[in-house]
Amino acid sequence: MAFAVVTGANRGIGLALTKELRQRGYQVLAACRAPSPALSALDVDIADDVDVTQNAGIERLASSVGTRNIDLLINNAGILRWGDKLEALDVKGIREQFDVNALGPLLVTSKLRTRLPRGAKVALITSRMGSIDDNSSGGFYGYRMSKAALNMAGKSLAEDLRAQGVAVAILHPGMVKTDMVGDHGQVEPEQAAQGLLARIDALTLATSGGFWHANGERLPW
Repeated sequence: MAFAVVTGANRGIGLALTKELRQRGYQVLAACRAPSPALSALDVDIADDVDVTQNAGIERLASSVGTRNIDLLINNAGILRWGDKLEALDVKGIREQFDVNALGPLLVTSKLRTRLPRGAKVALITSRMGSIDDNSSGGFYGYRMSKAALNMAGKSLAEDLRAQGVAVAILHPGMVKTDMVGDHGQVEPEQAAQGLLARIDALTLATSGGFWHANGERLPW
């Protein structure tokens, strides 16, 4: 049975990905800070108290993985802090977004890299708001900058893991109806999860390091 690890799995896109993977027959380890009732109701392993910005949380995740090989690692945990304006920068919030959105996935992947066999895949759930070329509205400094940093981390991971036979996808899920955006999205989490997994299914070493929309569109850096 294929084994997947999903971070930020207690709600939103992470929960939808966990459900979809379980329906596909994966054994899933769902990592989160605190499990939701919806996550607890699923037939999956749960690693709770996992804060991807803290060594203790990442160690707890690694311990939950144990000696199992990871066929698919989805770095989904992320945050958005609203109200970041040029005239009133939320410096604490900007740093927090960098820690969770950019550094967290890198730390998790680095820690679990020895559990990734040849043919494994790593997915980073990013945002097109991290695209420099696509930015025509400004603002959201912390979120945009942290996701641009995540995109760069993903490209470097693709190069560093290539010799190991591990492919990396950098994926934008679309504007998804989740708590993070006050349910103001255009896409349901289940639809986003299906699109993301379709991109992961299509991922190869030849396409590793690409930046895609869940709908299959190649996104500009």
